[in-house]
Amino acid sequence: MAMKSAKSEDIDDTSAPLIEHLAELRTRLIWSVLAFVVAMVLCYFVWNPIFDFLTQPICYALEKRSQTCGLILLKLQEGFFVAMRIAFFGGFVLAFPVVGYQLWRFVAPGLYRSEKNALLPFLVASPIMFICGAAFAYYIILPWAFDFFLGFQQGPLALPDDPAGAAGAAAQATATAEQPWAGIVFQGSVEEYLTLTTKFILAFGLSFQLPVALTLMGKAGLVSSEGLASVRRYAIVVILVLAAMVTPPDVISQIVLFSVIYGLYEISIFLVRRIERKRELEE
Repeated sequence: MAMKSAKSEDIDDTSAPLIEHLAELRTRLIWSVLAFVVAMVLCYFVWNPIFDFLTQPICYALEKRSQTCGLILLKLQEGFFVAMRIAFFGGFVLAFPVVGYQLWRFVAPGLYRSEKNALLPFLVASPIMFICGAAFAYYIILPWAFDFFLGFQQGPLALPDDPAGAAGAAAQATATAEQPWAGIVFQGSVEEYLTLTTKFILAFGLSFQLPVALTLMGKAGLVSSEGLASVRRYAIVVILVLAAMVTPPDVISQIVLFSVIYGLYEISIFLVRRIERKRELEE
């Protein structure tokens, strides 16, 4: 009997911490999901300004060609799905710091003070690098990409808005009658454009997390600069596959994303090497 009671007490003692950790994990997940839902609802009510902001790159590219900026709805329900996509995207971006904070609150109690001091800068750098990647895609990559893609138009393009309306329509009809070939004019779908734009922003935002992740792993001793350099050829293949999966099926976008991620990979090797040198000096 004594042996049985001792075994039961041992089981209770070992299971209690696990239950506490699971309860803590459940609490953190609930707060993270709640933050995402609240941010998503808020973004749904202001999806029009967010849509205007996301369409500025294509509008500037069309304005350079004296074309009116307009996207079309191909399906009756497409407008609703566009609003939901914007709400989902905005909710993810707004809730990202809250999710990171909840992750920190879950991990921090099991760390020593030195480990907390080492991990905290990386948690601060993660959202900053995500914003840098998203801004790089929005302000540099997207305008360049849209300007390149719109260059394949031919024939009479959409003319600027005419107050009377008759002059613009007459000029358009005359130009169309005189051309001996079929014109190619951009008439983009709203859903397709948002899919392309959000995919670019998320892809570059997540790609800019690579130096943070590899540097953190290097500081923990999980990877080394020599190890990262030795698998460089395999990393190139993985980056090429990743760039082909997250970008549209065109070579230009894949090459641009590959160049950015590979550059970040080389920066990660440099940062890990600096950490190793600093560790050697301290030892």
